[in-house]
Amino acid sequence: MLRHEFQPGKLVAGAFLTLTGVIYAGDAGGLWDTPWFAVIPLVVAGLFLAGTVGTITGVIRRRRGRTRPLTAPEADARPHG
Repeated sequence: MLRHEFQPGKLVAGAFLTLTGVIYAGDAGGLWDTPWFAVIPLVVAGLFLAGTVGTITGVIRRRRGRTRPLTAPEADARPHG
């Protein structure tokens, strides 16, 4: 299996959107009552935080000069010597 680059911004966005889904699922299941506008700040804050985390991650990766390959087959394809 090929390895992929870890993207913490997508992780944060997914966590907030999953939390929003859980809140609506609890409302639909009758466990609690959620007003329709209650999750708007949650989604907006989650997307803002995800963008901030993604930007910071990009800056850190550019400063480090990330040049190593992500997959092992790419490393084996280079000539040795």
